[in-house]
Amino acid sequence: MNAKFAAEISQVDCDTEPLLNPFVHHLELNTTYEKIKTAIFTLILVPLRVGLICFIVVTGWMLATVGLFGVSDQELHEKPLEGWRKSLKSIIAQLIFCVYMVGGVKLKVIGRPSTRAEAPLVALAPHSSFVDSVAMVYLGGPSIVAKGETASIPFFGKLINYTQPIYVWRDDPESRQKSVKEIISRATSKMDWPQILIFPEGTCTNRSCLISFKNGAFYPGVPIQPVCIRYPNKLDTVTWTWEGPSALKLLWLTLTQPSSHCEVEFLPVYRPSEEEKRDPKLFANNVRAVMAKALGIPVVDYTYTDCRMMTKAKEMNLPFASSLVEVRKLRRKLGLDNTHTEEKLLEASSFICRDCSRITFIEFVDLLRLQENEQVALQLFRIYDKNNVGFIDIRDYLLGVLATENNKSPLDVIRIAFKLYDTNHNGKLTAENVCKALCQTMGLSRENAMEIFDQVDRHQLGFVTYDNFVNYAQKKSEFSHLFIDEKSYQRTGEICPNNEKKID
Repeated sequence: MNAKFAAEISQVDCDTEPLLNPFVHHLELNTTYEKIKTAIFTLILVPLRVGLICFIVVTGWMLATVGLFGVSDQELHEKPLEGWRKSLKSIIAQLIFCVYMVGGVKLKVIGRPSTRAEAPLVALAPHSSFVDSVAMVYLGGPSIVAKGETASIPFFGKLINYTQPIYVWRDDPESRQKSVKEIISRATSKMDWPQILIFPEGTCTNRSCLISFKNGAFYPGVPIQPVCIRYPNKLDTVTWTWEGPSALKLLWLTLTQPSSHCEVEFLPVYRPSEEEKRDPKLFANNVRAVMAKALGIPVVDYTYTDCRMMTKAKEMNLPFASSLVEVRKLRRKLGLDNTHTEEKLLEASSFICRDCSRITFIEFVDLLRLQENEQVALQLFRIYDKNNVGFIDIRDYLLGVLATENNKSPLDVIRIAFKLYDTNHNGKLTAENVCKALCQTMGLSRENAMEIFDQVDRHQLGFVTYDNFVNYAQKKSEFSHLFIDEKSYQRTGEICPNNEKKID
Protein backbone atom coordinates (compact mmCIF):
# COMPACT_ATOMS: atom_id res chain seq x y z
CA MET A 1 0.00 0.00 0.00
CA ASN A 2 1.13 3.56 -0.68
CA ALA A 3 2.43 4.77 2.70
CA LYS A 4 1.74 8.43 1.96
CA PHE A 5 -1.85 7.62 1.02
CA ALA A 6 -2.36 5.68 4.23
CA ALA A 7 -0.85 8.40 6.38
CA GLU A 8 -3.11 11.09 4.97
CA ILE A 9 -6.38 9.23 5.37
CA SER A 10 -7.29 10.78 8.70
CA GLN A 11 -6.39 14.28 7.49
CA VAL A 12 -7.81 14.68 4.00
CA ASP A 13 -11.05 13.48 2.53
CA CYS A 14 -10.47 11.02 -0.25
CA ASP A 15 -12.10 11.94 -3.56
CA THR A 16 -14.42 8.96 -3.71
CA GLU A 17 -17.78 8.79 -5.40
CA PRO A 18 -20.53 8.15 -2.84
CA LEU A 19 -22.53 5.00 -3.39
CA LEU A 20 -26.27 5.27 -3.82
CA ASN A 21 -28.42 3.22 -1.50
CA PRO A 22 -31.84 3.03 -3.19
CA PHE A 23 -33.44 1.14 -0.29
CA VAL A 24 -33.24 3.91 2.33
CA HIS A 25 -35.61 6.84 2.81
CA HIS A 26 -35.47 9.39 5.62
CA LEU A 27 -38.53 11.45 6.46
CA GLU A 28 -38.86 13.83 9.39
CA LEU A 29 -41.03 16.83 10.14
CA ASN A 30 -38.19 19.23 10.92
CA THR A 31 -39.98 22.54 11.31
CA THR A 32 -42.52 23.65 13.90
CA TYR A 33 -44.74 24.82 11.06
CA GLU A 34 -44.83 21.33 9.51
CA LYS A 35 -45.63 19.74 12.86
CA ILE A 36 -48.45 22.17 13.65
CA LYS A 37 -49.88 21.89 10.14
CA THR A 38 -49.79 18.08 10.34
CA ALA A 39 -51.54 18.10 13.72
CA ILE A 40 -54.31 20.41 12.49
CA PHE A 41 -54.89 18.50 9.25
CA THR A 42 -54.88 15.21 11.15
CA LEU A 43 -57.90 16.43 13.08
CA ILE A 44 -59.69 18.18 10.22
CA LEU A 45 -58.62 16.79 6.85
CA VAL A 46 -57.75 13.15 7.51
CA PRO A 47 -61.16 12.04 8.89
CA LEU A 48 -62.94 13.63 5.92
CA ARG A 49 -60.61 12.05 3.38
CA VAL A 50 -60.67 8.62 5.03
CA GLY A 51 -64.47 8.65 5.11
CA LEU A 52 -64.76 9.54 1.43
CA ILE A 53 -62.07 7.05 0.42
CA CYS A 54 -63.82 4.23 2.30
CA PHE A 55 -67.12 5.10 0.63
CA ILE A 56 -65.55 5.08 -2.84
CA VAL A 57 -63.64 1.84 -2.26
CA VAL A 58 -66.73 0.05 -0.93
CA THR A 59 -68.75 1.31 -3.91
CA GLY A 60 -66.06 0.08 -6.29
CA TRP A 61 -65.97 -3.27 -4.51
CA MET A 62 -69.72 -3.66 -4.89
CA LEU A 63 -69.53 -2.92 -8.61
CA ALA A 64 -66.64 -5.37 -9.00
CA THR A 65 -68.64 -8.01 -7.17
CA VAL A 66 -71.50 -7.52 -9.62
CA GLY A 67 -69.12 -7.55 -12.58
CA LEU A 68 -67.48 -10.80 -11.53
CA PHE A 69 -70.71 -12.55 -10.60
CA GLY A 70 -70.99 -15.80 -12.51
CA VAL A 71 -67.34 -15.71 -13.67
CA SER A 72 -65.15 -18.52 -12.32
CA ASP A 73 -61.45 -18.06 -11.50
CA GLN A 74 -60.58 -20.33 -14.40
CA GLU A 75 -62.63 -18.27 -16.86
CA LEU A 76 -61.05 -15.10 -15.49
CA HIS A 77 -57.60 -16.38 -16.45
CA GLU A 78 -58.50 -18.05 -19.73
CA LYS A 79 -60.18 -15.22 -21.63
CA PRO A 80 -60.55 -11.43 -21.34
CA LEU A 81 -63.72 -9.83 -20.04
CA GLU A 82 -66.18 -8.74 -22.72
CA GLY A 83 -69.32 -6.68 -23.17
CA TRP A 84 -70.84 -4.97 -20.17
CA ARG A 85 -68.26 -6.48 -17.80
CA LYS A 86 -65.46 -4.76 -19.73
CA SER A 87 -67.37 -1.46 -19.76
CA LEU A 88 -67.98 -1.74 -16.03
CA LYS A 89 -64.24 -2.15 -15.43
CA SER A 90 -63.63 1.26 -17.01
CA ILE A 91 -66.25 2.80 -14.72
CA ILE A 92 -64.64 1.18 -11.66
CA ALA A 93 -61.20 2.46 -12.72
CA GLN A 94 -62.55 6.01 -12.98
CA LEU A 95 -64.19 5.62 -9.58
CA ILE A 96 -60.99 4.40 -7.94
CA PHE A 97 -59.13 7.26 -9.63
CA CYS A 98 -61.30 9.51 -7.48
CA VAL A 99 -59.67 7.91 -4.42
CA TYR A 100 -56.38 9.54 -5.36
CA MET A 101 -57.99 12.90 -6.03
CA VAL A 102 -59.75 12.77 -2.66
CA GLY A 103 -56.41 11.86 -1.08
CA GLY A 104 -54.89 15.05 -2.49
CA VAL A 105 -52.94 13.53 -5.39
CA LYS A 106 -52.61 15.94 -8.29
CA LEU A 107 -51.69 13.99 -11.40
CA LYS A 108 -49.82 15.52 -14.31
CA VAL A 109 -49.67 13.36 -17.44
CA ILE A 110 -46.94 13.84 -20.02
CA GLY A 111 -47.05 12.03 -23.36
CA ARG A 112 -49.66 9.66 -24.74
CA PRO A 113 -50.57 6.21 -23.41
CA SER A 114 -50.28 3.52 -26.05
CA THR A 115 -52.99 1.08 -27.03
CA ARG A 116 -52.58 -2.67 -26.58
CA ALA A 117 -52.07 -3.01 -30.34
CA GLU A 118 -49.12 -0.63 -30.12
CA ALA A 119 -47.61 -2.08 -26.93
CA PRO A 120 -49.04 -5.11 -25.08
CA LEU A 121 -46.78 -4.33 -22.09
CA VAL A 122 -46.30 -1.19 -20.00
CA ALA A 123 -43.18 -0.88 -17.81
CA LEU A 124 -43.36 1.65 -14.97
CA ALA A 125 -40.34 2.85 -13.00
CA PRO A 126 -39.01 3.83 -10.59
CA HIS A 127 -41.34 1.89 -8.31
CA SER A 128 -41.29 3.68 -4.97
CA SER A 129 -44.78 3.95 -3.52
CA PHE A 130 -48.29 2.59 -3.14
CA VAL A 131 -49.33 5.78 -4.96
CA ASP A 132 -47.69 4.39 -8.12
CA SER A 133 -50.93 2.48 -8.69
CA VAL A 134 -52.50 5.79 -9.79
CA ALA A 135 -51.00 5.01 -13.20
CA MET A 136 -52.89 1.71 -13.24
CA VAL A 137 -56.31 3.30 -12.69
CA TYR A 138 -55.48 6.14 -15.10
CA LEU A 139 -54.88 3.50 -17.79
CA GLY A 140 -58.29 1.97 -17.10
CA GLY A 141 -57.19 -1.04 -15.09
CA PRO A 142 -54.52 -2.99 -16.99
CA SER A 143 -53.53 -6.42 -15.73
CA ILE A 144 -50.72 -6.43 -13.18
CA VAL A 145 -48.29 -9.03 -11.92
CA ALA A 146 -49.01 -9.51 -8.21
CA LYS A 147 -48.34 -11.99 -5.44
CA GLY A 148 -51.15 -14.48 -5.00
CA GLU A 149 -51.98 -13.35 -1.47
CA THR A 150 -53.17 -10.03 -2.93
CA ALA A 151 -56.41 -11.70 -3.98
CA SER A 152 -57.44 -12.15 -0.34
CA ILE A 153 -56.99 -8.49 0.69
CA PRO A 154 -60.38 -7.18 1.86
CA PHE A 155 -62.13 -5.04 -0.79
CA PHE A 156 -58.94 -4.34 -2.79
CA GLY A 157 -58.51 -8.03 -3.64
CA LYS A 158 -61.80 -8.04 -5.54
CA LEU A 159 -60.85 -4.83 -7.36
CA ILE A 160 -57.46 -6.25 -8.36
CA ASN A 161 -59.11 -9.49 -9.51
CA TYR A 162 -61.21 -7.46 -11.91
CA THR A 163 -58.03 -6.42 -13.75
CA GLN A 164 -57.38 -10.12 -14.50
CA PRO A 165 -53.93 -10.05 -12.91
CA ILE A 166 -51.14 -12.58 -13.31
CA TYR A 167 -50.56 -14.01 -9.86
CA VAL A 168 -47.27 -15.29 -8.47
CA TRP A 169 -47.78 -17.88 -5.70
CA ARG A 170 -44.82 -18.01 -3.33
CA ASP A 171 -45.68 -21.50 -2.07
CA ASP A 172 -45.39 -22.85 -5.61
CA PRO A 173 -41.72 -23.23 -6.67
CA GLU A 174 -42.74 -23.22 -10.35
CA SER A 175 -45.02 -20.20 -10.08
CA ARG A 176 -42.56 -17.68 -11.51
CA GLN A 177 -41.94 -19.78 -14.61
CA LYS A 178 -45.71 -20.16 -15.04
CA SER A 179 -46.08 -16.39 -14.73
CA VAL A 180 -43.53 -15.79 -17.45
CA LYS A 181 -45.36 -18.21 -19.72
CA GLU A 182 -48.65 -16.45 -19.02
CA ILE A 183 -47.13 -13.06 -19.81
CA ILE A 184 -45.83 -14.42 -23.11
CA SER A 185 -49.19 -16.02 -23.87
CA ARG A 186 -51.21 -12.87 -23.20
CA ALA A 187 -48.75 -10.49 -24.87
CA THR A 188 -48.77 -12.50 -28.09
CA SER A 189 -52.45 -13.49 -28.00
CA LYS A 190 -54.91 -12.42 -30.67
CA MET A 191 -57.61 -12.03 -28.02
CA ASP A 192 -58.46 -8.61 -26.63
CA TRP A 193 -56.58 -8.93 -23.34
CA PRO A 194 -55.87 -5.71 -21.41
CA GLN A 195 -52.35 -4.35 -21.39
CA ILE A 196 -50.02 -5.81 -18.77
CA LEU A 197 -48.51 -3.29 -16.35
CA ILE A 198 -45.26 -4.36 -14.75
CA PHE A 199 -42.87 -2.81 -12.24
CA PRO A 200 -39.64 -4.23 -13.70
CA GLU A 201 -37.48 -3.33 -10.69
CA GLY A 202 -39.49 -5.80 -8.63
CA THR A 203 -39.33 -3.77 -5.42
CA CYS A 204 -39.59 -0.24 -4.04
CA THR A 205 -36.67 2.18 -4.11
CA ASN A 206 -36.18 5.85 -3.22
CA ARG A 207 -36.02 6.93 -6.91
CA SER A 208 -32.36 7.96 -6.63
CA CYS A 209 -31.52 5.52 -9.43
CA LEU A 210 -32.94 2.67 -11.48
CA ILE A 211 -31.93 -0.73 -10.15
CA SER A 212 -31.68 -3.86 -12.30
CA PHE A 213 -34.81 -4.75 -14.23
CA LYS A 214 -36.11 -8.27 -13.92
CA ASN A 215 -36.23 -10.11 -17.23
CA GLY A 216 -39.64 -11.80 -17.07
CA ALA A 217 -41.65 -9.13 -18.87
CA PHE A 218 -39.09 -8.89 -21.65
CA TYR A 219 -39.21 -12.54 -22.72
CA PRO A 220 -42.16 -12.08 -25.11
CA GLY A 221 -40.02 -9.74 -27.24
CA VAL A 222 -42.98 -7.48 -27.98
CA PRO A 223 -43.09 -3.66 -27.96
CA ILE A 224 -43.15 -2.09 -24.51
CA GLN A 225 -44.15 1.41 -23.48
CA PRO A 226 -41.81 2.78 -20.79
CA VAL A 227 -43.58 4.96 -18.23
CA CYS A 228 -41.66 7.18 -15.82
CA ILE A 229 -43.13 8.40 -12.55
CA ARG A 230 -42.00 11.35 -10.42
CA TYR A 231 -43.14 13.00 -7.18
CA PRO A 232 -41.97 16.64 -7.24
CA ASN A 233 -42.99 17.45 -3.67
CA LYS A 234 -41.11 19.45 -1.06
CA LEU A 235 -41.90 16.81 1.59
CA ASP A 236 -41.66 13.25 0.29
CA THR A 237 -44.43 11.40 2.11
CA VAL A 238 -44.93 8.63 -0.46
CA THR A 239 -41.60 6.81 -0.78
CA TRP A 240 -41.74 3.38 0.88
CA THR A 241 -38.41 1.58 1.19
CA TRP A 242 -36.87 -1.13 3.34
CA GLU A 243 -35.22 1.36 5.67
CA GLY A 244 -37.59 4.19 6.46
CA PRO A 245 -41.12 5.10 7.58
CA SER A 246 -43.81 2.43 7.69
CA ALA A 247 -46.63 2.34 5.12
CA LEU A 248 -49.10 3.48 7.78
CA LYS A 249 -47.01 6.52 8.68
CA LEU A 250 -46.58 7.43 5.03
CA LEU A 251 -50.30 7.11 4.37
CA TRP A 252 -51.08 9.32 7.36
CA LEU A 253 -48.58 12.01 6.36
CA THR A 254 -49.76 11.91 2.73
CA LEU A 255 -53.36 12.43 3.82
CA THR A 256 -52.31 15.43 5.92
CA GLN A 257 -50.80 17.22 2.92
CA PRO A 258 -53.03 19.74 1.12
CA SER A 259 -51.84 18.18 -2.13
CA SER A 260 -49.28 15.67 -3.36
CA HIS A 261 -47.98 16.12 -6.88
CA CYS A 262 -47.37 13.14 -9.16
CA GLU A 263 -46.06 13.18 -12.72
CA VAL A 264 -46.53 10.23 -15.06
CA GLU A 265 -44.62 10.45 -18.34
CA PHE A 266 -45.48 8.06 -21.17
CA LEU A 267 -42.37 7.64 -23.31
CA PRO A 268 -42.52 6.53 -26.95
CA VAL A 269 -43.14 2.83 -27.44
CA TYR A 270 -39.89 0.84 -27.42
CA ARG A 271 -39.76 -1.74 -30.21
CA PRO A 272 -37.08 -4.38 -29.66
CA SER A 273 -34.52 -5.28 -32.28
CA GLU A 274 -34.00 -8.87 -33.37
CA GLU A 275 -31.01 -9.10 -31.03
CA GLU A 276 -33.09 -7.82 -28.10
CA LYS A 277 -35.85 -10.33 -28.88
CA ARG A 278 -33.27 -13.10 -28.52
CA ASP A 279 -31.75 -11.61 -25.36
CA PRO A 280 -34.33 -10.49 -22.73
CA LYS A 281 -31.58 -9.18 -20.44
CA LEU A 282 -30.26 -6.90 -23.18
CA PHE A 283 -33.83 -5.78 -23.92
CA ALA A 284 -34.43 -4.99 -20.24
CA ASN A 285 -31.14 -3.10 -19.85
CA ASN A 286 -31.77 -0.98 -22.95
CA VAL A 287 -35.30 -0.05 -21.83
CA ARG A 288 -33.88 0.85 -18.42
CA ALA A 289 -31.27 3.09 -20.07
CA VAL A 290 -33.98 4.96 -21.99
CA MET A 291 -35.99 5.51 -18.82
CA ALA A 292 -32.96 6.57 -16.78
CA LYS A 293 -32.09 9.17 -19.41
CA ALA A 294 -35.62 10.56 -19.34
CA LEU A 295 -35.58 10.68 -15.53
CA GLY A 296 -32.08 12.12 -15.32
CA ILE A 297 -30.90 9.51 -12.82
CA PRO A 298 -28.19 6.83 -12.99
CA VAL A 299 -28.62 3.09 -13.37
CA VAL A 300 -27.22 0.93 -10.57
CA ASP A 301 -26.94 -2.85 -10.65
CA TYR A 302 -28.68 -3.52 -7.40
CA THR A 303 -31.17 -6.34 -7.58
CA TYR A 304 -34.17 -7.83 -5.85
CA THR A 305 -31.71 -10.30 -4.30
CA ASP A 306 -30.02 -7.36 -2.57
CA CYS A 307 -33.44 -6.43 -1.27
CA ARG A 308 -34.02 -9.86 0.20
CA MET A 309 -30.61 -9.73 1.82
CA MET A 310 -31.36 -6.36 3.37
CA THR A 311 -34.71 -7.57 4.69
CA LYS A 312 -33.03 -10.55 6.30
CA ALA A 313 -30.35 -8.34 7.85
CA LYS A 314 -32.93 -5.93 9.24
CA GLU A 315 -34.99 -8.74 10.78
CA MET A 316 -31.90 -10.12 12.52
CA ASN A 317 -30.85 -6.64 13.66
CA LEU A 318 -27.43 -7.03 12.08
CA PRO A 319 -25.16 -4.02 12.57
CA PHE A 320 -25.33 -1.47 9.72
CA ALA A 321 -28.12 -3.48 8.06
CA SER A 322 -29.23 -0.62 5.80
CA SER A 323 -25.69 -0.27 4.38
CA LEU A 324 -25.10 -3.91 3.50
CA VAL A 325 -26.12 -3.40 -0.14
CA GLU A 326 -23.29 -0.87 -0.41
CA VAL A 327 -20.93 -3.24 1.36
CA ARG A 328 -21.76 -6.02 -1.09
CA LYS A 329 -21.09 -3.78 -4.07
CA LEU A 330 -17.73 -2.59 -2.72
CA ARG A 331 -16.68 -6.15 -1.87
CA ARG A 332 -17.34 -7.12 -5.47
CA LYS A 333 -15.13 -4.27 -6.67
CA LEU A 334 -12.36 -5.43 -4.35
CA GLY A 335 -12.73 -9.08 -5.38
CA LEU A 336 -13.52 -10.16 -1.81
CA ASP A 337 -16.61 -12.10 -2.91
CA ASN A 338 -14.36 -14.52 -4.81
CA THR A 339 -11.54 -14.93 -2.28
CA HIS A 340 -13.75 -15.72 0.75
CA THR A 341 -11.29 -13.73 2.83
CA GLU A 342 -13.77 -13.04 5.62
CA GLU A 343 -14.59 -16.74 6.08
CA LYS A 344 -10.91 -17.61 6.19
CA LEU A 345 -10.35 -14.82 8.69
CA LEU A 346 -13.09 -16.13 10.97
CA GLU A 347 -11.73 -19.68 10.91
CA ALA A 348 -8.07 -18.68 11.24
CA SER A 349 -6.68 -19.43 14.66
CA SER A 350 -4.36 -16.46 14.24
CA PHE A 351 -7.25 -14.00 14.12
CA ILE A 352 -6.85 -12.30 17.47
CA CYS A 353 -7.78 -8.65 17.88
CA ARG A 354 -5.88 -6.55 20.36
CA ASP A 355 -9.13 -4.59 20.48
CA CYS A 356 -11.66 -5.63 17.85
CA SER A 357 -13.70 -2.48 18.50
CA ARG A 358 -10.82 -0.16 17.51
CA ILE A 359 -9.50 -1.39 14.18
CA THR A 360 -7.78 1.31 12.13
CA PHE A 361 -7.86 1.55 8.36
CA ILE A 362 -4.33 0.16 8.08
CA GLU A 363 -5.27 -2.85 10.22
CA PHE A 364 -8.50 -3.28 8.27
CA VAL A 365 -6.68 -3.44 4.94
CA ASP A 366 -4.05 -5.80 6.33
CA LEU A 367 -6.67 -8.16 7.75
CA LEU A 368 -8.48 -8.33 4.41
CA ARG A 369 -5.18 -8.63 2.50
CA LEU A 370 -5.99 -5.77 0.19
CA GLN A 371 -2.95 -4.65 -1.73
CA GLU A 372 -4.55 -2.36 -4.29
CA ASN A 373 -7.56 -0.14 -4.91
CA GLU A 374 -7.12 1.86 -1.71
CA GLN A 375 -9.90 4.27 -2.69
CA VAL A 376 -12.56 1.55 -2.72
CA ALA A 377 -11.21 0.01 0.47
CA LEU A 378 -11.52 3.40 2.14
CA GLN A 379 -15.14 3.67 1.02
CA LEU A 380 -15.78 0.28 2.60
CA PHE A 381 -14.05 1.31 5.82
CA ARG A 382 -15.98 4.56 6.07
CA ILE A 383 -19.34 2.81 5.96
CA TYR A 384 -18.51 1.46 9.42
CA ASP A 385 -16.73 4.60 10.57
CA LYS A 386 -19.90 6.71 10.64
CA ASN A 387 -18.50 9.27 13.09
CA ASN A 388 -15.15 9.64 11.31
CA VAL A 389 -13.19 8.64 14.41
CA GLY A 390 -10.61 6.66 12.45
CA PHE A 391 -11.44 3.17 13.67
CA ILE A 392 -14.23 0.60 13.46
CA ASP A 393 -15.42 -2.58 15.15
CA ILE A 394 -14.27 -5.30 12.77
CA ARG A 395 -16.91 -7.65 14.20
CA ASP A 396 -19.68 -5.43 12.80
CA TYR A 397 -18.19 -5.83 9.34
CA LEU A 398 -17.53 -9.56 9.55
CA LEU A 399 -20.92 -10.40 11.03
CA GLY A 400 -22.79 -8.43 8.37
CA VAL A 401 -20.83 -10.02 5.52
CA LEU A 402 -20.79 -13.59 6.78
CA ALA A 403 -24.42 -13.64 7.92
CA THR A 404 -25.78 -12.59 4.53
CA GLU A 405 -23.63 -14.72 2.23
CA ASN A 406 -24.58 -18.13 0.82
CA ASN A 407 -28.04 -18.41 2.41
CA LYS A 408 -26.80 -19.02 5.91
CA SER A 409 -29.36 -20.58 8.24
CA PRO A 410 -30.32 -18.69 11.42
CA LEU A 411 -28.30 -21.14 13.51
CA ASP A 412 -25.24 -20.67 11.30
CA VAL A 413 -25.46 -16.93 11.85
CA ILE A 414 -25.65 -17.34 15.63
CA ARG A 415 -22.64 -19.67 15.53
CA ILE A 416 -20.68 -17.00 13.64
CA ALA A 417 -21.69 -14.34 16.17
CA PHE A 418 -20.65 -16.55 19.09
CA LYS A 419 -17.26 -17.07 17.48
CA LEU A 420 -16.78 -13.36 16.78
CA TYR A 421 -17.64 -12.35 20.33
CA ASP A 422 -15.52 -15.08 21.90
CA THR A 423 -12.95 -12.57 23.13
CA ASN A 424 -10.94 -15.16 25.09
CA HIS A 425 -10.91 -17.66 22.19
CA ASN A 426 -11.87 -20.55 24.46
CA GLY A 427 -15.51 -20.99 23.47
CA LYS A 428 -16.78 -19.46 26.72
CA LEU A 429 -18.75 -16.24 26.35
CA THR A 430 -19.59 -13.86 29.17
CA ALA A 431 -23.07 -12.41 29.63
CA GLU A 432 -22.09 -9.18 27.86
CA ASN A 433 -20.78 -10.99 24.79
CA VAL A 434 -23.73 -13.38 24.64
CA CYS A 435 -26.04 -10.35 24.70
CA LYS A 436 -24.21 -8.81 21.75
CA ALA A 437 -24.30 -12.08 19.81
CA LEU A 438 -28.03 -12.65 20.35
CA CYS A 439 -29.14 -9.03 19.98
CA GLN A 440 -27.36 -8.71 16.63
CA THR A 441 -28.59 -11.99 15.14
CA MET A 442 -32.04 -12.56 16.60
CA GLY A 443 -33.27 -9.01 17.06
CA LEU A 444 -33.65 -9.50 20.82
CA SER A 445 -33.64 -6.72 23.37
CA ARG A 446 -30.81 -6.63 25.88
CA GLU A 447 -33.23 -7.61 28.67
CA ASN A 448 -34.41 -10.70 26.79
CA ALA A 449 -30.86 -11.70 25.91
CA MET A 450 -29.78 -11.41 29.55
CA GLU A 451 -32.74 -13.54 30.60
CA ILE A 452 -31.72 -16.22 28.14
CA PHE A 453 -28.13 -16.12 29.41
CA ASP A 454 -29.31 -16.63 33.00
CA GLN A 455 -31.46 -19.58 31.96
CA VAL A 456 -28.65 -21.23 29.99
CA ASP A 457 -26.09 -20.59 32.75
CA ARG A 458 -28.07 -22.55 35.32
CA HIS A 459 -24.97 -23.31 37.40
CA GLN A 460 -23.94 -19.65 37.48
CA LEU A 461 -20.53 -20.25 35.96
CA GLY A 462 -20.49 -16.75 34.47
CA PHE A 463 -20.19 -18.01 30.90
CA VAL A 464 -21.98 -20.16 28.31
CA THR A 465 -20.81 -21.94 25.18
CA TYR A 466 -22.44 -22.15 21.78
CA ASP A 467 -23.36 -25.79 22.46
CA ASN A 468 -24.97 -24.75 25.76
CA PHE A 469 -27.17 -22.30 23.91
CA VAL A 470 -28.14 -24.82 21.19
CA ASN A 471 -29.10 -27.44 23.79
CA TYR A 472 -31.25 -24.86 25.56
CA ALA A 473 -32.87 -23.56 22.33
CA GLN A 474 -33.81 -27.06 21.17
CA LYS A 475 -36.11 -27.39 24.17
CA LYS A 476 -37.90 -24.08 23.59
CA SER A 477 -40.71 -23.81 21.04
CA GLU A 478 -40.01 -20.10 20.48
CA PHE A 479 -36.66 -21.05 18.96
CA SER A 480 -37.98 -23.78 16.65
CA HIS A 481 -37.36 -21.56 13.61
CA LEU A 482 -33.62 -21.90 14.24
CA PHE A 483 -33.74 -25.59 13.39
CA ILE A 484 -35.75 -25.60 10.16
CA ASP A 485 -34.16 -27.40 7.24
CA GLU A 486 -32.16 -25.43 4.71
CA LYS A 487 -34.64 -25.79 1.82
CA SER A 488 -37.51 -24.49 3.90
CA TYR A 489 -35.37 -21.59 5.05
CA GLN A 490 -34.42 -20.58 1.52
CA ARG A 491 -38.01 -20.82 0.33
CA THR A 492 -39.54 -18.73 3.12
CA GLY A 493 -36.63 -16.35 3.27
CA GLU A 494 -36.81 -15.14 -0.29
CA ILE A 495 -39.99 -13.10 -0.13
CA CYS A 496 -39.77 -9.36 0.43
CA PRO A 497 -42.69 -8.22 2.59
CA ASN A 498 -43.76 -5.09 0.79
CA ASN A 499 -43.29 -6.19 -2.79
CA GLU A 500 -46.41 -6.99 -4.72
CA LYS A 501 -45.20 -6.86 -8.32
CA LYS A 502 -42.31 -9.16 -8.92
CA ILE A 503 -41.29 -11.59 -11.56
CA ASP A 504 -38.10 -13.19 -12.77
